[in-house]
Parts: sequence; C-alpha cells; structure tokens
Amino acid sequence: MTFRRIPALILSFAFCFILPATSAFGALTGEQQLIIERGIRTERDGWIFLHTEGGPFQRGFQQGYLLSPEIVKGIGIDRNLIYRQTPKNFEFFREQALRMWDKKLPKEIRLELEGLAAGLAAAGADSISFGDMLVHNAIHELLWYWWPWAHKELAERIPEDDKHDGCSAFIATGGATTDGRIVMGHNTWTNYSFASFRNVIADIAPDDGQRMIMHTSAGFIHSGSDFFVCSSGIIGTETTIGNYKEVYDTTGVPEFARVRKAMQYARSLEQWKDIMLEDNSGGYANSWLLGDTRSGEIARLELGTGYHAWEKKSDGVFHGSNIASDRELLANETKTNISDIRASNVARKVAWQRLLKRYYGRIDTDIAKIMLADHYDAWLGRVNPGARSICGHAELADGLTNPTTGTPFYPSGAIDAKVVDSRMAEKMQIWARWGSSCGKPFWADEFLERHPQYEWLRGFMDSRPSREWTLFEKEE
Repeated sequence: MTFRRIPALILSFAFCFILPATSAFGALTGEQQLIIERGIRTERDGWIFLHTEGGPFQRGFQQGYLLSPEIVKGIGIDRNLIYRQTPKNFEFFREQALRMWDKKLPKEIRLELEGLAAGLAAAGADSISFGDMLVHNAIHELLWYWWPWAHKELAERIPEDDKHDGCSAFIATGGATTDGRIVMGHNTWTNYSFASFRNVIADIAPDDGQRMIMHTSAGFIHSGSDFFVCSSGIIGTETTIGNYKEVYDTTGVPEFARVRKAMQYARSLEQWKDIMLEDNSGGYANSWLLGDTRSGEIARLELGTGYHAWEKKSDGVFHGSNIASDRELLANETKTNISDIRASNVARKVAWQRLLKRYYGRIDTDIAKIMLADHYDAWLGRVNPGARSICGHAELADGLTNPTTGTPFYPSGAIDAKVVDSRMAEKMQIWARWGSSCGKPFWADEFLERHPQYEWLRGFMDSRPSREWTLFEKEE
C-alpha cells in the first residue's frame, strides 16, 4: 500500500486562541512508520478517501497522522462554536465529557481515540489530547443534548438553527424498488462551518469485527453524518429527531461509542438495535433507517432517552426528516407540531411522501439522486430552494417567504448526498456527492459580503463548488 504524507498546519483564530504549531516530519519511530504504511489518504471531487486497518490504536494513529490538518481545523471549529453559542469554553466541555465517560468507554473505543491523539502528536499537533478527541466525537451530544439538559437556564444561548442537524433520508425495498432489493439515500444538513471537516469517506478494516465504509468527519471514529455500509450486510443511515426536549441520562454511554460498536459487531438488525439500546444516554436522538442486504428487510429504530420504537418490513419504505413517527416518543420527548407545514421538518416530510409516491416501484440509485436534489417547498406549493426543501439551502431563506424556518440567511443546509443499493453494498461501494445535493455551489466570501452579520464565521466556513457524483469502494 502507499500513503501520502501531508504538510503540518498552523491555525489561529479571531477569538485569540492559537492551536499549536506542528513540528517537522522525519521523527517517526520504526514502529510508527510501519503503522502509517498501512493507511491510505487520497482526494477526489472534494472528498478525502481514508483507508485504515489493524487494531484500534493503529487505526486511530493512521487517521490522526494522515488527516492531521483537517482534525486540527475541526477542533478549532468545535472551539469556535462552543465559544459563540455557550457561556462556557472548550475546556469546560472536555472536563465534563471526561467526568461522565472516562470510565464508561469500551476499551476498543478508548484505544482508537488514544491512537488518534498519538497520530496527531506524531504529525506535530501534540497538544491535542485524548480528552479533546472525546469532545470532538461527542460534539453533537454534548452541545445539543447534554448542555440543554444540564444547564436549562443557559441553554437558550444556542440558536435554534444550531441545536440539531437536519438531514433527509429514505430506505426502500420490495415493491418500492426496481429490482425488489434495497435502495438507501441520505443528505447531511448542518451549518456550513461544520461542513468544513465533514468531507471524509472512510474505509475501515479492523482486525476484529466487520469492515465498514462510511461518510464521516476528520477525527471521528464513527460516522456522525451517519451513512454506512458494513460487510455483515447491514447498511444504515439516520435523521436527527428534532425539537427535542431537555431529557438526558448521564449514566449512559455516548451515542458515538454505541453506534460504532453496532456497526462493527452486529450481525443482524436485531443485534444492531440491542447494542444501541444498551446503556443509552439519549444523546443524538435519531430515527435510524437500517437494511439487511441479505434478506432485503428494512427497519426503523427511533431512539430517544426514555422511549424508543422498532419496526421492520420487507416491502415498502421508511423516510426521515427530523420528525419522530412513534406517538409516545413524539409526545413525551419532542416539541414538534406535526401539522405546521411552515416548519422545515414537516415540509420535508410532505415532500418525501410526494416523491416516494411518484417514484414508487421505480426507485434505484439514479432516482435516489434525483429525490435528494429535490427543491419542492410544501408550504409554498412550488419549487423553492430553501430551508424547507429536501436539498436544503437555508442561506437563501429570507424569513419572509420562509417563516418559522430559522434565522434569516443562516448558512446551513444540505452539504452532501449519498446513495447505495444492495448490489453496491455487497461490493462495499457507495455513490457520494460533496457540496449541495443538487450541485449548486456555495461561495463563502460572496456570502459574507452580502451578509456581514455572519462575519464571525470567516475562516471557519469553506466555499464548496459544484461537484460530480463519485463512486467509492473499499481498498483492495
């Protein structure tokens, strides 16, 4: 195998925090060199493709070393968002994460995070610690679930737009698809600063458990954006359950550790569910859409804190737009008004119903790409790219034609698109498109010139030109 060494990165930030300068290369030990030579980093169409293999520490070390500039940038973005959205700082969140989870993390998860920190140190970013990588992997859970629960009186400082990612997804099988086998699609919604380190396709070949290929972020050992294919035959994606109430269980294990364990070790849909339910913290509450390519069966696990729902079928579809379908979870743990079509999640639910009815029986990967690029606005009853379309463009929403969809012109929306079918999954392949699902470009400098109220995002938010769909597959 070959690998690409990457230059060290020094970043400084406007709020007077400076990440450490990296040292020169050439100080790797013989053992470290052998570890790195098993990893691969390449770049295609805006994506970074990362192959890691071996034991947990070795896999973490490979990622930390090969993606060091992107991970350093990601930690900086975490710091900026925590600084801007809460009265606390990154160090406070690190202290709390270690207090809650230091003794609860599975050994393999801990070793991979330690490997990440060691790989970063070998690349020169030696001030990034195990605790920093813990916060980075659990950033969604800490910022959007633990913080609002633990500090209700302060949590309102987090803008509604930033409390949850969006995401739109579907999974179809049986009579819904052209060949009766599974087709799955997903796009990630997030603010465009978070997008700056989320362009990673990871091919992970562990010594133990199942091989995985997934969309992920630099420095993550899970998917986070949640689109994955496992050599067990299990594929999956999710959409966050929006409008979540302040409920959380500090005695649980963080979501990122449980989902990674489920991906790597579950051999069936039922095992996947059971792993996620064990020691559930309620953090990063999701509607999980799963498929078993061996049987053609699909499932939906809606997982909150005190409530969950599980259903399976061999014919039909499940879709997600950040609304819980289970009545008890919806009523007890969310504040969603399921009839308010002005809201993004409700409008996208209607859009999915419309699309899946139109294409029922004809769904394949080509149709999946079309659906993920859809711009229908159910509130206005017409095509209108914005915060209510499946391919989201909240930066175009002015607050007049888009009431209740958040802060006007907030720079967020769909930052990618991914699709897979059963035949591709058997070969460990996925289609992926970086940038908006429809291909519409986003130019950061032009946006900030028009909307200077977001000047605090300069340097943290990258431009994303139009990209093509790209086929990724496991490294042979």
